[in-house]
Amino acid sequence: MTAKEKTRIEEQVGLKVLNSGPEPCCGNSAFDSDESAGGSIHEYVQGYYAQRALSSASCCSDGSEPQFYNAELLEKMPGDVASFSLGCGDPITLANLQAGEVVLDLGSGGGLDCFLASKQVGEAGRVIGIDMTPEMLERARSAADKMGIENVEFRQGYLEKMPVADNSVDVIISNCVINLSPDKPQVFAEMLRTLKPGGRVSVSDIVTSGEIPAELRGNMQAWGACVAGALDMDDYVAGLKGVGFSDVKLVAKSGAGDLLDDIPQENIFSASITAVKPKNN
Repeated sequence: MTAKEKTRIEEQVGLKVLNSGPEPCCGNSAFDSDESAGGSIHEYVQGYYAQRALSSASCCSDGSEPQFYNAELLEKMPGDVASFSLGCGDPITLANLQAGEVVLDLGSGGGLDCFLASKQVGEAGRVIGIDMTPEMLERARSAADKMGIENVEFRQGYLEKMPVADNSVDVIISNCVINLSPDKPQVFAEMLRTLKPGGRVSVSDIVTSGEIPAELRGNMQAWGACVAGALDMDDYVAGLKGVGFSDVKLVAKSGAGDLLDDIPQENIFSASITAVKPKNN
């Protein structure tokens, strides 16, 4: 990523992007919060979603069965799992997952997308969910145990410091989570690191068209509601290309104003984002 692109993202998000990227670490151990990983933004968002884990509320839905998924995906999914969606799109259908693939879900929350992915990759495949919030991990692991799902595991960690080995996953999915990171260039770099050459990205996220009000960029509640950290569409694409992704595509699907707890935002949209890690990378 060029200095110009990095500066533009910093200005859009309203925070300084840190240069000291954390060292990657593999395994299941938890990561302690620190300033280099986002500090107060992480702490607020973690607390915000810890409360959501104990309820049915989310940033992008009212707790009812989500309408943006292909209805067939939710068949035979327990009601309390299907209704607990923290997303703003359907990265599963977008990803076109294949049997035997290894899938990484960034910000796995209550586990819905991981469970949907596990069906598609089958017994020969594997799904890894990463989340920084212990309460979310507990909820997801409990659901997996109740459903008897064995090809999914949940790891505690930050998107800026993923507990995943280099070149180890076929597909990265994420649903309305990357916008919550205070250091998106580092998240994009970690995505590239963990994907196998030729691996692909399938993400649903909140994006903007132009600037959002300065008061929202500095509003912690708006961060938790998926608004304050949303990137401009062009900056999102530039950020992914800047770390080395190719075939980057972003399609704004719908206005998100009525999905985000009564925050009126004419220039905020849910979007589908896809990208590929070059095979020679």
